[in-house]
Parts: sequence; structure tokens; C-alpha cells
Amino acid sequence: MTALDTSQIPARFQTVMTSLATAGAQLAGLVAKGPLAGALGAGVGENTDGDQQKALDVMADEMFAEALKTAGVRHYASEEQDSVVTLDPTGDLALAIDPLDGSSNIDVNVTIGTIFSILPAADTPEASFLRPAADQVAAGYIAFGPQCLMAVTFGDGTQLYVLDPDTNSFVLVESRMSLPTSAKEFSINSSNRRHWTKPVLAYVEENEAGETGAKGKNMNFRWVGSLVAETHRILTRGGTFLYPSDARPKYENGRLRMVYEVAPMAFLVEQAGGKATDGKAPILSLTAAELHERRPFVFGSSEEVDRIAELHG
Repeated sequence: MTALDTSQIPARFQTVMTSLATAGAQLAGLVAKGPLAGALGAGVGENTDGDQQKALDVMADEMFAEALKTAGVRHYASEEQDSVVTLDPTGDLALAIDPLDGSSNIDVNVTIGTIFSILPAADTPEASFLRPAADQVAAGYIAFGPQCLMAVTFGDGTQLYVLDPDTNSFVLVESRMSLPTSAKEFSINSSNRRHWTKPVLAYVEENEAGETGAKGKNMNFRWVGSLVAETHRILTRGGTFLYPSDARPKYENGRLRMVYEVAPMAFLVEQAGGKATDGKAPILSLTAAELHERRPFVFGSSEEVDRIAELHG
């Protein structure tokens, strides 16, 4: 089992976090092998939403589910599974997970990751997850890049851990991350520009105008295509991320999943001093109506998120 510095982790979560860290370290080792571990980026089917599953998507899901069987998790909801799975009928926690975010980047050696959300277990499986996002008691991500990192919040700030390859242990390196209130960077998939709504287009054009526009400063554009990588950059040096709704079929409500991606990242970012919205309301004020519900998502430095909300009227 991978060691984890639990000095800043509430006792209630130490077992589940150690299990997540163990599976995360195993997955990091697999990712580091790349093609030596086989065709990790090969398509092997589709998930419940019709998105293509990569071989590593399925492997990651199996690894986390196995690791969490003895971690007090009663209900396990995965982006890669159709319905909620019961792991431990006596457990008092529910865990939602995107086992491998950014899997389209597997073969090109770009940072990918795992996103997780922890809630109190409810009496029925789906009721554990179809509840206000503010009910989360912990959330975080594991990033697989040049360093293997784990960021997590338990509702009192956002902590950052780094996996030490010499000791195979996650070491606490920052007990309270602080996201800058202003930003010099923004992130959005500009190839979808022709489909954007007027508020989103107005925000991007405002940024593009730079120091000659209303902002009075130049903004840098970034886009990785991995939510974990985008979030870590923003937590580290500020910025704004947008994955809005647009005019394309099936994108009317955005593309990211509320339970597995949007809610946990919103909780994590807000605990670091940032903000998160769907353009109209704070994410943590919202409730998912379906397990695989999608939601527009904007988060990052508070001044920028406020501006985007203002443009949405």
C-alpha cells in the first residue's frame, strides 16, 4: 500500500484517501510506462453517454473500485459505468469518480488525471449523488504528469501532495493553496467559436483586445484538453477555464459531467479562493437530476468568473 501523509487529513477520511493514493500510485506507474504497458490509448467501446472508452479508462476504473472495497465506501459511481455500484454495504461514504480524465491525451504524453468526489452515503445508491453539490465532504484530483500530484479539500482549504518516487509515498507540500483573484490567462476550446453564445464570445473578444480593450491588460490563451491539467495550472498561478454550452446538438448543457467533474472541481477551486459557475448560478448551489447529467462549467480566478457571470446577465 502506498504511504500517505495523513497529518492534515481528518480521521474519517484517512482510510479512503490512503486507498485512493494507493490506486493513484499504481495508475501513475502504468501511465509512466506508456506503450511499454500496451495499447493504453486504444478504443475498447463506449460508455453510457456514447463517449469512446480507452483501454486505460477501463483499467483505471477497475483499479479504483478494487482499492476502495475496504475503504468504507458504500456507493461507488463512475463515469465509466452505467449505474451506481455497492462496494461495502456497511460503509458510510459515497464516492463519485472520473477514473481517467483527459484520456484522449494518453498517447501524446500530456498530463491526464483522476477526479473524485466524496459524500455521505444515503439510503439508496443514486440518492447519494443526486443531491446539492454543497453536500460534498471532500473532493480532489490526482494528476499524472512530470510529477504525480494529488490536490484535495475536506472543506477547510485545498491541500497539495506530491508522490515521492523514491519512497512511494504522497508527501504534503502545500497545506492551503491560494488561487490569485485576478488572471492573465484563460482557457477555452477556440475551435468551437462559431457555436458559442453571445456572452461567451463577448468574454473571449474582451480578452483578445488585450491592453487596448476594456481589460487594459494582455491575456494569454491556453488549452490542454485535460480538465485536471487545466485545473492544476489555474490553482497554481490563476486563470479561468470555460467549457460552456453552445449551439451544437448535445452541447446545449455543456459537455462536462456534474457529478464526476464539475461539482468536485468547483468545491476544490472554491476552497482555494476561486469561484465556479455554470454561467448563471454558482455550481455549489446546484443539484444534479441525473447520474450522468452534463453542465456548462466556468471556474477560476474570482474577478474573471464574476465578469463572465455578469456578461451572462
